[in-house]
Amino acid sequence: MAYKDLREFVRMLEKRSLLKRISVEVDPVLEIAEITDRISKKGGPALLFEKVKGSPYPLLINAFGSMERICLALEVDSLEDIAGEILEIIEPEIPTNLIGKLKQLPKLKRLANFIPKTVKSGPVKEVIEKEDPTLADLPIIQCWPQDGGRFITLPLVFTRNPVTGNPNCGMYRMHVYDEKTTGMHWHIHKHGSKHYQDSQRRRERLPVAVALGADPAVIYAATAPLPDDFDEMLFAGFLRGEPVEMVSCETVDLKVPAHAEIVLEGYVDPDEMRVEGPFGDHTGYYSLAEAYPVFHITCITRRRDPLYPTTIVGKPPMEDCFLGKATERIFLPLLQKQLPEVVDMNLPLEGIFHNIAFIAIDKRYPGHARKVMHAVWGTGQMMFTKMIVIVDAHVNVQDNSEVLWRLGNNVDWKRDIEVVEGPLDALDHSSPLPKYGAKVGIDATKKWPSEGHLREWPDDIVMTESIRRQVTARWEEYGL
Repeated sequence: MAYKDLREFVRMLEKRSLLKRISVEVDPVLEIAEITDRISKKGGPALLFEKVKGSPYPLLINAFGSMERICLALEVDSLEDIAGEILEIIEPEIPTNLIGKLKQLPKLKRLANFIPKTVKSGPVKEVIEKEDPTLADLPIIQCWPQDGGRFITLPLVFTRNPVTGNPNCGMYRMHVYDEKTTGMHWHIHKHGSKHYQDSQRRRERLPVAVALGADPAVIYAATAPLPDDFDEMLFAGFLRGEPVEMVSCETVDLKVPAHAEIVLEGYVDPDEMRVEGPFGDHTGYYSLAEAYPVFHITCITRRRDPLYPTTIVGKPPMEDCFLGKATERIFLPLLQKQLPEVVDMNLPLEGIFHNIAFIAIDKRYPGHARKVMHAVWGTGQMMFTKMIVIVDAHVNVQDNSEVLWRLGNNVDWKRDIEVVEGPLDALDHSSPLPKYGAKVGIDATKKWPSEGHLREWPDDIVMTESIRRQVTARWEEYGL
């Protein structure tokens, strides 16, 4: 049974003893971030701050801060369950006869069951503020000392492609300038930015709606690396097993989740830019101040007693790391559909999603590792990956120590390194040019004579299976 809204998820967390309520007053400027950072680093619970200084509303943070809570949020025992379902539905199969076409009907019908459902109203319409909408009452946090101010950090930003009319929902931080305007941190590579660029070419304002707080599947869907013009709310419906109920906004022609906690309606002007940042980011460094579009609020709708969700990012591990690991596991089968030689992939927390990828492959021909490197760099947001390490199929890429061991033993640094140039994430501060720079691929597989390695390659040290079974059977005898 899908969660109806965020507060149902909160009740489930509390029922499972995965949430801690803080009843004393806390300051949204830095204090909440320091508390949450300590809890995140210890693998601690979700936090519900009931008294936030300067706001009448409670604040939820670290709700997705463990693999257990991610699985609970998406209502699965294992994220691989979702991966299998995605592959079953999205897997392209071309029927060659009538029977084949009939077999495809259940898949098509199942997908149709997830299409967002428009409703007349919902809890997010309990209070409508058109006359003087203000952000002043929201418990918006400042995360780190050098941040440019307070930031909305868990927004679901809804826009529509001005050319095709297709909707998009993404998660982009929002620097609060005053009670009615914020920055809109649209990286040039993101779908929201494409909508903005299209509206600029048409010399039109871009309508925007920002939902704060929704059921967990909707929140996760906003972070998922979906193809352009693929409706995130359809994906959220698939994840939750029920369509997302959507309601029309009051002042812009957009639809938002009817069971959201708060919705900010407004627009972005094609000609207006303002300095956004600095911001302590998930890289563990501050992303620098830069000009970004400005969001103007025209209306706020909300529940009578809204729950404000937020998150902080910084040096890993943090809550966002677990959202990233969810994406790794859920979307791995789609990568394998394009690259069937990929056995497994690990995006280690230290690589904060786009810096490091460990990939195990079923190596079948000379240069196979390099082929996979380039294919990965050509796949969606994986184009940002700064380091790709390719290992053989039997290597456990989920064990960072094993990968580093292979890296130290299997690589000739002159022969097995490939440096390429291309797009980089906008948050990368190390490249001489913004959004463009060098990436490295490392072939840590066993090298073959056909790849120029004419020396004998030694075997791994592995005990015989008969001795392993014997020792296992006698283990209690040893008294160890």
